[in-house]
Amino acid sequence: MSATVIGLMSGTSHDAIDAAAAQIHLEDGAAGPTLVLRPLGLVSAPYEPGLRRAITAALPPNPTSMGAVCELDTRIGQAFADLAARADTELCDGRADLAVSHGQTLFHWVEDGRVRGTLQLGQAAWIAERTGLTTVSDLRSRDVAAGGQGAPLVSIIDVLWLHGLQAGEADGTAPAGSAAAVNLGGIANATVLRPGADPIAFDTGPANALLDAAVHDRTGGRQSADVDGLLALAGSTHPRLLEALLADGFYERPAPKTTGKELFHPGYIAERARAADPPVDLDELSLEDLAATLTELTGRTLAGALTSANTTGAPGLVVLSGGGTRNPAIVAAIRRHLPASNVRISDELGFDSAAKEALAFAALGFFTVHGLPGALPSCTGAGRAAVLGSITPGTRGAPPLSGSPFGAANPSARIPAPIALRIEQP
Repeated sequence: MSATVIGLMSGTSHDAIDAAAAQIHLEDGAAGPTLVLRPLGLVSAPYEPGLRRAITAALPPNPTSMGAVCELDTRIGQAFADLAARADTELCDGRADLAVSHGQTLFHWVEDGRVRGTLQLGQAAWIAERTGLTTVSDLRSRDVAAGGQGAPLVSIIDVLWLHGLQAGEADGTAPAGSAAAVNLGGIANATVLRPGADPIAFDTGPANALLDAAVHDRTGGRQSADVDGLLALAGSTHPRLLEALLADGFYERPAPKTTGKELFHPGYIAERARAADPPVDLDELSLEDLAATLTELTGRTLAGALTSANTTGAPGLVVLSGGGTRNPAIVAAIRRHLPASNVRISDELGFDSAAKEALAFAALGFFTVHGLPGALPSCTGAGRAAVLGSITPGTRGAPPLSGSPFGAANPSARIPAPIALRIEQP
């Protein structure tokens, strides 16, 4: 069973939408089938400035209205639909079989460490209508309903890929033992293979979220990120502010756990500065020193989380992906705090860092239409492994669904569960 699938993703930085396409099929092996993913390329589009401002205005702790939510659901859906149509034309020659949309997270409802609900906007009907493609969306909610965190959903793909690396499916970089895959988006999340235990996945804390917010605030919007890490590399860590940031109780919570901008919102840095003893006057900190402090926070909390979650200390292999890999200061901080680990960028191992999360969602949608669970209970905390997402039927046929737009309910559409993932270069 083979399909050409478009994965659509916008992360917690809410700056742009990525659309990655891949040909996906199963390949039989002696130990079990391998999921083979052949990337076809990536296209991206920034949110139109007015739409990005509207998203920012609706994010917690800001108040919003149902009218604003309805408008955002439509406008984000239309933006995703436009990019999906472009990806179909430019990457798939108009022959895509399926679209899979993560949507834009607006709220992740967490109480007492338990996720009660999650909201991703971007109505999938716009994608199906614009492209004609059957569209899988709202993938997180089913895992939450099954008792899980709804994140990190890419963990099942990371586990399969790390198994593939350890089996020699790539270049032999990952010998059998502990390994971790880390995505550095607005929030950092990690998937850890642990010797003698089930894999585990969790959010570790902010990667780019606080840093981007600080740069945007201090520059009056002229900059939205620490490009190439130049600010952090020119600054010095402020010990007392770092101590106040590290005192957040989130870091002490056991995995699996998730977080987002509900906690790490733009006003968070000022809140923690006021909580320091004595309080830290942020006006006395240069932007360079603030960037260096926030970068150090990412490196220290990520390294600490990986080390404490693993059964044998720091993982032997740590593979980084996501927008944070383009910031040398963040990568250097992680390497500094994981001196015993082989820290690599996923691009070096054949998995395009910029496209990885969108490709992972493409694979999750492929699982959904073939009736396979898309989450691992040990990684999300769910009571069972559930088939994820909702399916919006398309208008132009969907060959990978074996004649039915609801593959999960169609026995002929089901496939055996893969045990590994291999990235096949075009």
